[in-house]
Amino acid sequence: MSGVQTVTVTEDEDDQRLDRWFRRRFPHVAQGRIEKMCRKGEIRVDGGRVKPATRVAAGQQVRVPPLPEPGELTAQPKPKVSDADTKLIQSCVLYRDDHIIALNKPPGLPTQGGSKQTRHVDGMAEALRFGYDEKPRLVHRLDKDTSGILLLARTRAVAGALTAAFRARETRKIYWAAVAGAPKPQMGTIRFGLVKAPGHGAKGEGEKMLCIHPGAVDSTPGAKRAVTDYAVLSALGGRVSWVALVPVTGRTHQLRAHMAEIGHPIIGDGKYGGSGQENLGDGWGAQLGGEISRKLHLHARSLRLIHPVTGATLTLTAPLPPHMKKTWETLGWSERDVPDDPFEDLE
Repeated sequence: MSGVQTVTVTEDEDDQRLDRWFRRRFPHVAQGRIEKMCRKGEIRVDGGRVKPATRVAAGQQVRVPPLPEPGELTAQPKPKVSDADTKLIQSCVLYRDDHIIALNKPPGLPTQGGSKQTRHVDGMAEALRFGYDEKPRLVHRLDKDTSGILLLARTRAVAGALTAAFRARETRKIYWAAVAGAPKPQMGTIRFGLVKAPGHGAKGEGEKMLCIHPGAVDSTPGAKRAVTDYAVLSALGGRVSWVALVPVTGRTHQLRAHMAEIGHPIIGDGKYGGSGQENLGDGWGAQLGGEISRKLHLHARSLRLIHPVTGATLTLTAPLPPHMKKTWETLGWSERDVPDDPFEDLE
């Protein structure tokens, strides 16, 4: 067992998540143990308590508590990605070069693991090495039930550049969604702030975001400003609409919470729009019934970015998942009838 250590973050380790920094420094320590040490305050950065997702900066001092030596642990080897999962995740590749990989993530597959998630993109990324020594790194995430473009970096340097680009809003993401009712005006901006709901009830209230008036953000503990642009691409009376959404900010559940707050929840969103089938055209009720799938109808359709190595503008487009494609066909909507970027003339 080692003693307490103080380790300085180096320049090439700048802006890494603490848990990833820790695993690279001490690869024999499991993720669960790192999370536990953070909860207990045993791992500290510059003397302060931290979370596993806290990002460390060059020059910071990390307190490392006593750790068992590598030979003292009986950790199980990482499970190999199954043949079925290898085939699945490789079939999701939309774009690949020497620096980045873009996936069309299927709905229902988490981006990263959690307390109850053992099968996720981050784990399957072992099957996306394609000859590289390390698996590609996630640089952003999508909700479990949201499908569409998910970007991974093939090297640490590229991961840093892409993470910085997302934070600086130098990328452009457009989502497609089917929503209840017909938003008016047909194009607008939603500016409600978001704050995490209190409690951790059986219905997962602790994982739900509450909308608050923009004027109350500064006076609400934990609240963050959030901005979403929307455009109605097609509407079937007052029953359901096809909308394009641009998350100007990138908050948890932002698009889902914002659309529900203005009275037009995303179809299939039981958390924010209710699970009832009834929707009489007044814009409320996240299920349409009939042949329309009960799955979430939210898809990260396109991503435009400046390639971190070549400097070229790269635009990636992801086909709709099967359940949304079927809904589009049922409602008579065609991808050919709408512009790639309905907000382009407004920029």
